[in-house]
Amino acid sequence: MATTTMAQTTEHHAILDDPEAVIRVLVEANANKDLPTMNKYMGGDPQSIGYTIGGRKFVGWEEFAKMMETEFRDTEEIKIPITFLQVWQRQDIAWFALELDYTRITRNQEGLTTRVIPLRETGVLERQHGTWQLVNWHESMQKPLQTTAQTSAIPYTEPTSKEEQKKLTLAGVWEIQEEDKTYQATLDEQGNGTYTHEMGEFSTTEIDGRLWSGTWAQKGNNREGKFEVLLSEDFMSAEGVWWYTRVEEHKNIPPRMHGGSYFFTRIDPTKAPSVKLDPIKTQPNELNHTQ
Repeated sequence: MATTTMAQTTEHHAILDDPEAVIRVLVEANANKDLPTMNKYMGGDPQSIGYTIGGRKFVGWEEFAKMMETEFRDTEEIKIPITFLQVWQRQDIAWFALELDYTRITRNQEGLTTRVIPLRETGVLERQHGTWQLVNWHESMQKPLQTTAQTSAIPYTEPTSKEEQKKLTLAGVWEIQEEDKTYQATLDEQGNGTYTHEMGEFSTTEIDGRLWSGTWAQKGNNREGKFEVLLSEDFMSAEGVWWYTRVEEHKNIPPRMHGGSYFFTRIDPTKAPSVKLDPIKTQPNELNHTQ
């Protein structure tokens, strides 16, 4: 589950004894950037488990709270209209099915950008010491975005001419949109550089016509992966997919099966780093993770 810069107050009673009301308050608190209210109904069980889009897993409250703090900083405003909710209850256990339109409003140099992410959620609540707690939840896309299918191939494109290839530069500041977050990358002419999410780094391995391939690494959460995107004809935007090759100590990750979508927009082609980064190092067996 996922602005105004400052959190709003979520209106609710001190203790809610209705699981459906708790779910609605959690969604409202998410939209209001109200982390304390979310903590009240999600932070009471250290063994709670949540799965969200992008293959991420959260155990307990702390890691999830850090992710939400980043989300609140990165968004100007969040709107989350609920389009469907059904709740079942048996004594101190309740479970639900939920559909909503997670709407992220972000600001860049060109103004505000609105992106609607249609999400489907299921979960379990348990009444613990008189308070309903969300102890398990799973989040997925209601329907694929334009490039959400990680197993589909990037469309073939005729190679650019040698003259166009010589002119091609990836230098500048790029805004990167995933399904649930937006951040910026500053790249040199060869497409190497850093990005503002989890101390990230990009390294371009190949440009074949308009097909841009490379690797990414995030020091902040100790993860690495690869990406393929298709550049637009003017080289000012790109769309494609990313996937994992390593998550912490786990390396046996099926290629392309766990990842998400990339939407690149070059918002300032003039700002490029003066020093090029070394390519991101990968393990030898990871080089075969292609499809």
